[in-house]
Amino acid sequence: MKKTWKSKTAAVLMLCGIAFGVGAYTYISVLPEDALRIVPNTRLPGTLHILPATLETTQWGWFNNAQPPVMYIQSGDTVIVETMMHSHNQLVPGVPIETLKKLRTDWPGRGPMTLTGPIYVEGALPGDVLKVKINKIVPRAYGANFNIPGLFGQFPSQFPDGQVKYFYLDWDRKIAEFGQGIEIPLRPFPGTLGVARAEPGQYNAVPPGAYAGNLDNRDLVEGTTLYVPVFVAGALLWSGDSHAAQGNGEVNLTAIETAFKELNITVEVLKGRTQEWPLIETPDDWITMGFDPDLNLALVSAKAETVKLLASQRGISAAQAQELMLRISDCRVTQVVDIKKGVHCMNPFGNVGTNSEVRPTAETPEFLVTFSQNPNLNLAMDEASWAMLQLLQTAKGLSRLDAYSIASVGMDCRLNIRNSPTSVHCLVPKSLWVN
Repeated sequence: MKKTWKSKTAAVLMLCGIAFGVGAYTYISVLPEDALRIVPNTRLPGTLHILPATLETTQWGWFNNAQPPVMYIQSGDTVIVETMMHSHNQLVPGVPIETLKKLRTDWPGRGPMTLTGPIYVEGALPGDVLKVKINKIVPRAYGANFNIPGLFGQFPSQFPDGQVKYFYLDWDRKIAEFGQGIEIPLRPFPGTLGVARAEPGQYNAVPPGAYAGNLDNRDLVEGTTLYVPVFVAGALLWSGDSHAAQGNGEVNLTAIETAFKELNITVEVLKGRTQEWPLIETPDDWITMGFDPDLNLALVSAKAETVKLLASQRGISAAQAQELMLRISDCRVTQVVDIKKGVHCMNPFGNVGTNSEVRPTAETPEFLVTFSQNPNLNLAMDEASWAMLQLLQTAKGLSRLDAYSIASVGMDCRLNIRNSPTSVHCLVPKSLWVN
């Protein structure tokens, strides 16, 4: 029998299985499996929960704020989340691209990612902020990159052919061998980490939003923290779409897709904090974000969030924050393949930023470079990244499909927001070629 509780008391007290009252709240019962998912812990914050990825604890490709929680935790608890590969683990070495295409076309309106959750956080209410700190990530030993023929990605019409490439993820060396003397550095992160949206109903999990979700932000790594607004009681936290490495742009649709044996997170409810949009904290920066089907508007949103952040944190006017942003903020194209395109800006804690980091317009000793400056940022991104695909073929002898793949997992598309119009600089490190 399905059992739930209605209580604000600590989960550890609920596990006794005895009915009791606490103030205005009455304990009804407890999910019996929750007792078996709490394990001894003396080193991590709060109570330690284990959430395995099973058919009962995952959803394939959608969010729904009416989905019953698969786990209940208290603010301050730590959860070890396991994730699956796409389509309930149907993306595994040996599966051909034709099968992967069919998994998309046979399920229209549904994203490919498998999401573990939702996790109900006691005390989280609309208007609160959920703080999710990533303590540790342990991925699987294999991953995949693919483009669906004629569908999705940045250039679907130019790629009526598709391919899938599988990789051994060497975590001792932190590289994946691409072949042809190419090694991709590994830097794992959750492609999707977010809460339930406010609107009722079932929604495709591909587009990101105020609820975070499919951020595909390659800087959301171990040691960073996501702050996301809460829209429903309990927040309802999901994660999936686990990545081993990704380029800024993710142009062929996918990163190096993998699954996590352990996504170790500590979750806390923050009261009295006003926040309308997701925010990432790294050891060095605050990362602001913007999303929209139009990359121009995604940049407008990211810049507006940056001005609000700098004005609030530095105690300066919006005009002063605007000027400071142009000096210190490092803005990049997050992705252009998730229905809503993304831009993120890294804003250092001090007044010395990375915005002066190299944004060349031609090849350098360290990078292959392509560049575009177009009043339409969508076209500028298309022009710069398409030029990189051509360059990878002519300069490095890659096939069309391999060039598309390398760009998706290793290219870094940076924005120069000081230029008018904003320019796009796509860089691929020459260090990927080791022999």
